[in-house]
Amino acid sequence: MALSANLPFFTESLFGLIRLKSGTKPFALRLLELLVLYAVVIGIAHMLEARLGNAFHQEWQFYAITVCLFLVFAFPGFVLRYLRRGIS
Repeated sequence: MALSANLPFFTESLFGLIRLKSGTKPFALRLLELLVLYAVVIGIAHMLEARLGNAFHQEWQFYAITVCLFLVFAFPGFVLRYLRRGIS
């Protein structure tokens, strides 16, 4: 989960696979990539839960908490990309 949360900030290519023509990835695209990776992680977790037995129905509170947790895991990548840019 932490690796997928930081992937948008550590690479300039889209999802680590597709190179962009501009060479740099804008912040809005990084956020979109972060949301897509969150959905992929949630989908994989749901699939694994369903393979083990009954997958429980989740309310909105579960998704609110997990998206906040995903953003907390993404914070180190955000700090290294944007806040520590000029410090050597």
